Amino acid sequence: MTGDDETYVYDEATGEWLPPGAAGAAPARAEVRDASGNRLADGDSVTLIKDLKVKGANQTLKQGTVIRSIRLTDDPKEIDCRHDTIKGLVLRTEFVRKR
Repeated sequence: MTGDDETYVYDEATGEWLPPGAAGAAPARAEVRDASGNRLADGDSVTLIKDLKVKGANQTLKQGTVIRSIRLTDDPKEIDCRHDTIKGLVLRTEFVRKR
């Protein structure tokens, strides 16, 4: 290891060696889009575009069901949300449309 290599910092989140000052910088969040291509944000309301069977709940959410106050996750293809009867629900963005 040379003297210049000691200035780099290993970022465990990305698995990369970064120059000083770059470590800890917030990574850019990927855009999250619904089935129609509309951009989604935290707090948006969405509507289901097809009937979805919910694993572990023995319940089906019907097409047209409104889900309020979504939260974005680290995966741009999934959103975290709540339904009146189902807590901790994660939906794929390909099955929702922004209201």
